[in-house]
Parts: sequence; C-alpha cells; structure tokens
Amino acid sequence: MVKHRTQPNPDDRSDNVEKLQGMVQNTIANLEAAHETMKFASGEEKEQIKAKNARREESIRGFREEIKDEYRDSRQQ
Repeated sequence: MVKHRTQPNPDDRSDNVEKLQGMVQNTIANLEAAHETMKFASGEEKEQIKAKNARREESIRGFREEIKDEYRDSRQQ
C-alpha cells in the first residue's frame, strides 16, 4: 500500500473578516435569545445563563479585535 502525502491547504484569509462578522452576529443573536429565556428561568438557570452571556460578551470583544487585526493586515498587503 502506497501512502500519499497530502499538501496543506493554502492559507486563504480573504474572507476572514466576513466570517468573523458572521460569528459576531450569531453570538449577539444567541445573547439576545438567552436574555429572553432568562425571563422564564429559575434562580440557578439564570445564573448559568448570566455566566454564559458573560463568556459570549467576551467572545464578541475578541471577534471584534480579530476583525480589526484582519482588516489592518489586509490593508498592508
């Protein structure tokens, strides 16, 4: 049996900003849905939702920083 070496895919970053923007929008939608769910949640569930939303907000900040970096990098090339 002959093993073939696979070539890594080229690093195509041309649509990273768009992908990151989509992730921000999805995360915001999840955050908003969780706020709605919290209206009907018990005490412990509310705390879990709050913790998850805090992580979502941190992710959004991180995505936005990545968007800035990607945009800056694309302008320099």
